Amino acid sequence: MDFIGECVNKLQDYDEDDFRSRPGKYKSRPRSKDRPKFENALTGLVITVDRGRFTVHLNEPNEIDIYAVKARELGRKGVVVGDLVEIVGVDINNSENMARIVKVMERKNSLQKSADDSESNERSLVSNIDMVAIVVATADPEPNPRLIDRTIIAARLANAQPLIIATKTDISSSQTLSDIYQALDIPVVSISKNSELDELLDILKDKTTVLIGPSGVGKSTLVNRLVPDAQRRTGAVNDVTGQGKHTSTSAFALRIDAKTWIIDTPGIRSFGLAHASADEILAGFPDLMQATTKCSKGCSHQDTSCAIEAAAFENPVLLPRLDSFRRLLVSLEQADG
Repeated sequence: MDFIGECVNKLQDYDEDDFRSRPGKYKSRPRSKDRPKFENALTGLVITVDRGRFTVHLNEPNEIDIYAVKARELGRKGVVVGDLVEIVGVDINNSENMARIVKVMERKNSLQKSADDSESNERSLVSNIDMVAIVVATADPEPNPRLIDRTIIAARLANAQPLIIATKTDISSSQTLSDIYQALDIPVVSISKNSELDELLDILKDKTTVLIGPSGVGKSTLVNRLVPDAQRRTGAVNDVTGQGKHTSTSAFALRIDAKTWIIDTPGIRSFGLAHASADEILAGFPDLMQATTKCSKGCSHQDTSCAIEAAAFENPVLLPRLDSFRRLLVSLEQADG
């Protein structure tokens, strides 16, 4: 019998049940549309993200912080501080054991930021927030009105209430900030090194608030006062550059009480608004928007005939606001061009 005939005879001796397929080079198992249901998953709050690893706070069955990684089922879906997630593989007796995040619950909102106004891809800083607290120092470093205005616009785009916390008021007064922003229904809370925090705590009560601001304004110092066991690192302002050191390297949610959370974030030097339209930017300046009712049709709001300019010269408080608004419009047009 030749070789081919011998092989045919051997194949005839095998039943279909004897056949075993060899997996392909890049696939270890057949793909399936069926996904695990994870019926025993627990719901928790993501309180920090660090290089692909997450800390999730659980209230039930025990109050504990669990370390977790993202399950393959989530694919490229992002997870940020503030997300409510479902996790499996929780070991209550050993929180060092890694659980798996298998689902990200639908977000109430998300605070978005792009690297700059020309960057089309914005990213979520945090989610499920009630307020955006813009922390600024009255001096050392000086307040940056344009950064404040940009953050206010981002807060309103996220349907979150903006709040301004003015620090170092023992060095310089916060009256100018109060004059500008309290007229816009934006609370301005002034604090100094030794001041009481009762007013601020009352505003934060029963809310989740993210703290946003440049380095060196005292965010971490404030966090340590609000949550004494937080132990966030603090740093001084550079005498040469006038800029602060980045003492917080990642966003971190901290609980003041059962229903009150604050989220500390790293210091920022810019706040890109590539995701904002011209109308949304104008809505961030309600004090200027009222004057646009007298603008001519098709007004660009950038020349001397604009009604906003006339209103600003009648009320000089609006002049820096007009400058900030026009800078944003120019930046947006350059990004689109």
